[in-house]
Amino acid sequence: MKLGLFLALYGNSTFEEALDKAHAAGVQAVEVGPAHTDLDGWLDKPDAQARVKAMLAERGLTISAFSAHGNPLHPNPAIAAKDDELFHRMILLAEQMGVPVVNNFSGCPGGSPTDTTPNWVTCSWPTDYSDAVKWQWEAKVIPYWRDANTFLADHGVKVAIEMHPGFVVYNTSTMLRLRAECGNAIGTNFDPSHLFWQGIDPALAIKAMTGAIFHMHAKDTTLQRANIAVNGVLDTGSYRNLGDRSWFFRTVGYGQPEIVWKDMMTALRIAGYDYVMSIEHEDGLASIDEGV
Repeated sequence: MKLGLFLALYGNSTFEEALDKAHAAGVQAVEVGPAHTDLDGWLDKPDAQARVKAMLAERGLTISAFSAHGNPLHPNPAIAAKDDELFHRMILLAEQMGVPVVNNFSGCPGGSPTDTTPNWVTCSWPTDYSDAVKWQWEAKVIPYWRDANTFLADHGVKVAIEMHPGFVVYNTSTMLRLRAECGNAIGTNFDPSHLFWQGIDPALAIKAMTGAIFHMHAKDTTLQRANIAVNGVLDTGSYRNLGDRSWFFRTVGYGQPEIVWKDMMTALRIAGYDYVMSIEHEDGLASIDEGV
């Protein structure tokens, strides 16, 4: 298994500067998002792609995945179209550059045909909510991702969906449902930080998703038990007031005990995953370089 770095944390640096920082950190791979991807300058341009590969090779790096994190199911057609275009162009670039995976979110539509904002449903009753989830999947989620699966398969690329609350795929069962309904070019970008606070055991989730894990993020979560005991885990509080939150993201090792991460590594290897752990830094208590 290789250690990688999601370059989004160096969004204020140029691509070459970010590669230098990844090389200095000692990682072997980088995950490249829109901030560091020149789609107009790289797509369908073999010479430009060769220069990018040379920059990577000089530093002993490879690209583990391109990232197109967005909401292609957004009820605002302009937002949905923009995110869908980015996703499809990233797939084409991945094919041309030999990158096997594009990371994304599942997206989240509105709760009805007339909604203008996404609607993430967290309960089944009153039945308005269960009806909304049924409509979302049947009218929006399954049709979009079936078409995407075909496009991915045609171009020899896979999508790794990050299970993220706020989107229709946020846990093990919704991930497996998307894959079962829409196709095997769809799998997960396994990020345990979003699972810890939901009460999910990552090692057991990995076992349940054997064969469906295409990429992984290394990011931890602190659970503030005193706040959870009062308010539960659903938390819309500001990340600027970390002490008031039920949970917040941390650097690996500052959230869950070491044995939890060791159990994840064991489960990943048993499940056949031997690719990249991509460090994603979103720790509000550590600087970027310190977190890395």
